[in-house]
Amino acid sequence: MRALLATSIGVTCATALTLPLAAPAPAAPAKAPVAQAPAAAPAEPAGSTQSMPLRPLPDAVPRATGTPTESMRPAAAQGLLRRDSHRFSLVGVVWDDADAELHGTVQVRTRATGTRKWSGWQSLETHNHDHAADAGTPERESGTVRGSTAPLWVGDSDGVEVRVRSENAGPRSGAAGSAPLPAGLQVELVDPGDDPEQPRAEVTPGAATAVTPPAGTATPATAAQPGALPESAGLTMAAAESSAVNADLAPLGATEISALSKAESEEQAVVGAGAKPFVGPRPGIVTRKGWGADESLRERTFAYTSTVKAAFVHHSATGNNYTCAQAPSVLRSIYRYHVKSSGWRDIGYNFAVDKCGNIYEGRAGGVSKAVLGAHTLGFNTNSMGIAVLGTFSSKNPPAAAVTAIAKLTAWKLGLFGRNPKGKVTLVSGGSGKYKKGAKAKLNVISGHRDGFATECPGIRLYNKLGTARTSSAKLQGR
Repeated sequence: MRALLATSIGVTCATALTLPLAAPAPAAPAKAPVAQAPAAAPAEPAGSTQSMPLRPLPDAVPRATGTPTESMRPAAAQGLLRRDSHRFSLVGVVWDDADAELHGTVQVRTRATGTRKWSGWQSLETHNHDHAADAGTPERESGTVRGSTAPLWVGDSDGVEVRVRSENAGPRSGAAGSAPLPAGLQVELVDPGDDPEQPRAEVTPGAATAVTPPAGTATPATAAQPGALPESAGLTMAAAESSAVNADLAPLGATEISALSKAESEEQAVVGAGAKPFVGPRPGIVTRKGWGADESLRERTFAYTSTVKAAFVHHSATGNNYTCAQAPSVLRSIYRYHVKSSGWRDIGYNFAVDKCGNIYEGRAGGVSKAVLGAHTLGFNTNSMGIAVLGTFSSKNPPAAAVTAIAKLTAWKLGLFGRNPKGKVTLVSGGSGKYKKGAKAKLNVISGHRDGFATECPGIRLYNKLGTARTSSAKLQGR
């Protein structure tokens, strides 16, 4: 994990950021019972993860005799009976081997906090390994990565029940011939913590400069406000590093990157000499600080690719039962699940969009830069991933979310000279649809299923991508 490429903070910013957050307090006088503690660093948002191992389900034993038969294989039916827990809002299931697929069904039901009300059974999407780092990369080969379902947002809960059945298992047992379930199954209960208490930063439109990163494997962060220390902006050192890579777009510690007009965005974009800058207006983007990312969770270095050739659209498969006010909590939960439960270095997506059309910074490294994500197995290099929060297999995505995809891609793809209505050829790093080294001709704005054999981003959202491409190109002035 530590072998990934690191960025440096700009000279001025680096000088500030490498200073101690607080000088050590002098030794206590001899008569004092306890020495005075150093000043505390700014606190990261709270949150937690509970892990509970799954066991063979008791209904694998026939009630008539109480004795299992030869045809019954409890390993093909595991779960957790109704169990009290600490409060949580998101649930997922993980297992030991990231290369092992769970061929079967995973269902959960939960109890609303402080009540006796249990939900109905809800299914989790089991093929989440396709939203992952590419094989052979330090992130994928770190030794901490586990197989995982997609997580499901269930709201404030304090009780859980789980059942996992192999695809050929009967309604009450693991039937003969059913594939065994992966080893080490456990349910993960994620509490996103409280929303950060912070005012929205006021950013003057046009005051910052957006730049396209040069072709290469790493882009250094630019200098933040000269002389600004992390604690002066209410930041930990890790949060200051995450914010500093956007310092050309917003002040250190900003909770939002402001929108710019098309003229302002084109003026500030770096394009080839004599080339027409087809760059859409920059949309407003909620920063990681804005949605309350705990920067102590992620890998501290940032990893980059040389450019951005394509955007892959996903759905988070976390369900649609959230309000837009809860979207930051959903993001914090997904982030914690990706890092603490699945073993990834950061949240997998580069950006997220909620049902109201709000756009959020995802993986750390800078919203205008070519940040390497873990969103489309085999095609993470030279691409970006956008996750719409929700599940769109049978429900249409809100128009606001489709519009947000168009706005974001018009700006970000424009920084790299890409036509949203065009095609691009990408070389696969190896996936369930394209073998390693295969060349795939894809839409510049593609759905996840175009690069991998998956239902993502859900057929209802996938069918809206044509609209997003047309709108995005129009915003670029094409």
